[in-house]
Amino acid sequence: MKRTLSRRPSLRVERALQREGHRVLAGMDEVGRGALAGPVTVGVVIIDETCGTAPQGVKDSKLLVPHARTAMVPRIERWAVAHGVGHASAAEIDDIGIIAALRVAGVRALAEAGIRPDLVILDGNHDWLTAPQDVGLFAFADDGPAATPPVSTMIKADLKCSSVAAASVLAKVRRDAIMAGLGEEHPAYGWGENKGYAAPEHLDALRRLGPCELHRRSWRLPGVMDDDGGVAADAAVPADAPDQPDAPDVNDLNAMNAVDDLTRVGER
Repeated sequence: MKRTLSRRPSLRVERALQREGHRVLAGMDEVGRGALAGPVTVGVVIIDETCGTAPQGVKDSKLLVPHARTAMVPRIERWAVAHGVGHASAAEIDDIGIIAALRVAGVRALAEAGIRPDLVILDGNHDWLTAPQDVGLFAFADDGPAATPPVSTMIKADLKCSSVAAASVLAKVRRDAIMAGLGEEHPAYGWGENKGYAAPEHLDALRRLGPCELHRRSWRLPGVMDDDGGVAADAAVPADAPDQPDAPDVNDLNAMNAVDDLTRVGER
């Protein structure tokens, strides 16, 4: 009989790492990386061996409906040893690039948590938290610790590790609230529904109105006129592509949006 892989995360990975000596662990995840407007947000959940099984229902935030995510937040906060959420604004993304902005948001999340873990479990295959040796990250992120902790990357960590799944919930709930508030100030872009992603009404507003100060203007925004007066062909490609090897490609935009539920219109 064919067995299907469970999509419910557990602490199996975390417990194995703790047995290896990493007693205090942080699960970390981001939301908003591929959005066209608003901040990129990083959540962190720190646990140790005294933390029992994660609250029932904790899973990758994209697999939870909005009211379930919101209800999960206080349960996650009570379960974790510490937790935090950090942001990097659209202006900061324009100034330093999306990867460096992710680092800044991650550092701010760790600073809010107030505990330096022995190891960070980072979703994906790219360590965006650790700054390259030649980059003075903390010159512009002076609200963070003196150095980032060691990082272990894991593909699909948000589906496997309870700490990472919990971090994704904290990040998404916090960023969704921010985008809903900003959407009231800029109602034409529909951010209350699309959270700044490339949903049809957002793209239509960009074509009609152009970007506002909360858009990532260093990106080649879809529907925005290029320097020659034509419609820009590229969609949501950051200007600092050499610094981020896994930047969203124009041909992958629809697939990216299908995966990340921030792009879902009419979300309930």
